[in-house]
Amino acid sequence: MKATQKDFRGQAQRFAREAGVFFFCGPDEAGAADAAQQILALLPDAGERVELSGGDLRRDPVRLGDEARSTSLFGDKRHIYVRAQGDEAHDAVEILLGGEAEACPVLIVASGATDKSRTAKLLANRPDAVVAMFYPPDLRQMSDMVRSMADAAGVRLTGDLADRIARGVSFDLRLAQSEVNKLALYLDASPQAPRTAEAAALDAIGARTEEDGLSPIVNAVLSGEAGKLPQELRRMRELGLNPVGVLLAIERRAAQLAMLAAKVGPRGDINALIESESAARRIFWKDKRDLHDQLRRWRGPRLARLVDRLVALHRALLGNSQQAELLLAQGLSEITRAAMKRN
Repeated sequence: MKATQKDFRGQAQRFAREAGVFFFCGPDEAGAADAAQQILALLPDAGERVELSGGDLRRDPVRLGDEARSTSLFGDKRHIYVRAQGDEAHDAVEILLGGEAEACPVLIVASGATDKSRTAKLLANRPDAVVAMFYPPDLRQMSDMVRSMADAAGVRLTGDLADRIARGVSFDLRLAQSEVNKLALYLDASPQAPRTAEAAALDAIGARTEEDGLSPIVNAVLSGEAGKLPQELRRMRELGLNPVGVLLAIERRAAQLAMLAAKVGPRGDINALIESESAARRIFWKDKRDLHDQLRRWRGPRLARLVDRLVALHRALLGNSQQAELLLAQGLSEITRAAMKRN
């Protein structure tokens, strides 16, 4: 089975009931991971989690099938959660599908993969599997999702608070849900006893804003502002920002640039595109200047190379967590230098 980002939520209950292997892919890793959590919440008994990496399965493709068909120490239910890059899990999935014994649910979140990848093609036409691809939301979509999260938690958002939360978490669904949960706890809100959130409440829980969040480092890197990068890396360490989380924010901006580049084409009017996207609330007005500048720097083959470099850097961070800060600093310095060479 194959699902689009738009219809996944509406069909998630059926997928959880009928499928056993789930492949979540696309440029929005946060959206893919959130979809995996939705499926887990809908399983009658998700049981024990067994986490595997794509690297584990690439080195030992038989392991996925073995783990999926074995029982836990106490005979309880279990599920397999795989974090992979691209088609790392392809051979393991192929072996899993060839087995005969019943397997536990397998959920794969594959950064850098698409619904056209080899793994996706193995699964897309099977009635017992799901392939879903996720793209980063624009501002309007993300704000709507934040409002839906808040409504479900009993929190009424006033004014532009949904936009502020969306931008503060750099369009990451998982972080947005965390912010909404903190607001609900602070306001003692629930679906049975809803409360209205004002800007002061968001300030009180310490929600990220543009100034103390991820936007400054994203813009310093992709706009080639080499003079700002050292202070942003220092701020990242002082705030305790997770290196993978920082990289994900840059990956989401790169995906946004790719979508804008596809719309404008090789000879289109960037100014007109940015204005129309802003008018439609698909981008925030404060981002217009940065997106205009970055779209001029990252287009065509350069943008493709940027995406490849970010995927490789992401893989390196996951494979060497102890050196993640150093690897991120080196990788972002290289990208910043490349951004300085404007098209």
